[in-house]
Amino acid sequence: MHVSPVLRFEGIRIRPGELHFMSLAKRPIRKIVILGGGSAGWMTAAALSTSLQKDCEITLIESEEIGTVGVGEATIPPIKVFNRMLGIDEATFVRETKGTFKLGIQFVDWAALGNRYFHPFGTYGRPFDLAQTHAMWLEARSRGLEAPFDDHCMAWAAAKAGRFGQPATDPRNVLSTFDYAYHFDAGLYAAFLRRRSEAAGVVRLEGKVAHVAQNSETGFVESLTLEDGRTVDGELFIDCSGFRGVLIEGALKTGYEDWTHWLPCDRALAVPCELKEMTPYTRSTADVAGWRWRIPLQHRTGNGYVYSSAHISDETAATSLLANLDGAPLGEPRPLRFVTGRRKAFWSHNVVAIGLSSGFMEPLESTSLHLIQAGISKLLAFFPDLDFDPLTIREFNRISDAEFERIRDFLILHYKLTTRTDSALWRDCAAMSLPDSLEIRIEHFRRYGRIVTADLDLFGPPSWQAVHIGQHNWPERVDPILAYRTVDADDWLSRLRAALAAGAQSMPPHKAYVEQVCRQAS
Repeated sequence: MHVSPVLRFEGIRIRPGELHFMSLAKRPIRKIVILGGGSAGWMTAAALSTSLQKDCEITLIESEEIGTVGVGEATIPPIKVFNRMLGIDEATFVRETKGTFKLGIQFVDWAALGNRYFHPFGTYGRPFDLAQTHAMWLEARSRGLEAPFDDHCMAWAAAKAGRFGQPATDPRNVLSTFDYAYHFDAGLYAAFLRRRSEAAGVVRLEGKVAHVAQNSETGFVESLTLEDGRTVDGELFIDCSGFRGVLIEGALKTGYEDWTHWLPCDRALAVPCELKEMTPYTRSTADVAGWRWRIPLQHRTGNGYVYSSAHISDETAATSLLANLDGAPLGEPRPLRFVTGRRKAFWSHNVVAIGLSSGFMEPLESTSLHLIQAGISKLLAFFPDLDFDPLTIREFNRISDAEFERIRDFLILHYKLTTRTDSALWRDCAAMSLPDSLEIRIEHFRRYGRIVTADLDLFGPPSWQAVHIGQHNWPERVDPILAYRTVDADDWLSRLRAALAAGAQSMPPHKAYVEQVCRQAS
């Protein structure tokens, strides 16, 4: 008969095999402090209170005296995933935030004055063999096809007709080939999430931070002291304090990587105006020193001018913005100053930066709220225990670096691929040197019309196709695979355009859809 030996540790009897389970003893975090409200703070609070369902205190500190940026009111499709994770009903969400639907972004005057193109959510055509729709279109264009590339995607067929409906679930239907996101009031979204978070147990404290206490040996943040003397201790701190980065930079001095030599705009003005047309898309119009946005909501239109202060004065920028509104302004333009770039560390010690405290990308492709969502998703995927394993922190930062750089390159693409020479900004952008990671992608398309993908790309091939073609980066040759195909490209593309147009007409008008499904409360 075999007798298992018994080990003794301070009176505890442990048999072989049990030591492994002892090494997995949990050291869970019990106190989380979120510094800052707005979209970043309340999106983080809502996600954590949904995911951490027991034995964890979540406190959010914000001050009504500190305004939120509130620039981002347009989103990209992944926001739907975030809302579903929180269990938010779409109609309720759109109603509570006075939102509308978004099928993509129309770019005006970017490649050249008078030029327009559309960046759609979804695909061009339907994939059915190795030859992609954009390659077939490029080949047909070389033989004289006049139909714009935009006309070969479902999102634009619906957008230009002013229509919207839910995508079909049958992949054989062209109505399954588009996606969508939202326009909404970011302040109302934060308030909506605040109500949900507080109902789930998140404690909100009003106040400003006067002092950050750090451990003298480790540098870890231990507590925050507010101006009224209250002290809030924690184990994990989420910095949502905006550009100031009170914890990630003010306390931990992580440093900042400046990208203004590639993305020169450093200021913005934002102003709402009366709603004239509820288009199901965002519009971005290039101006002499930057670009202007137009975002239609249920109750107003959001407008802004993102510009380079080296190329235009604040006063001239404000005049240009106000002169190009669809309706009467509903206030004075609000100024915003920023430096495009990112923190050198998104997570340091026991502090994670989410939102503007982690870096800033101008809202050209509506990524502001997405970067908040992405930071939250990574935090949940790499959620720490009290050991704060450096391996976990390094991986979080590695992925964050790559995500920011991939978005950076996609934004630079818009500025670089311009033929405009009417102002100094556009001449400077056309002449600027590029990151190697972008240079090779431009060259691949210039030679063969091919899209080279990269790890952690937020924007897929259709997005890159839209900008390359929309801004006239015409390939020198067509994809060699086309020489082996027997399909009549002209006939196939013609039938595709007809199917997309018919699909768009089967949808209700965008405004009617909003009013029927999720009209704002009176």
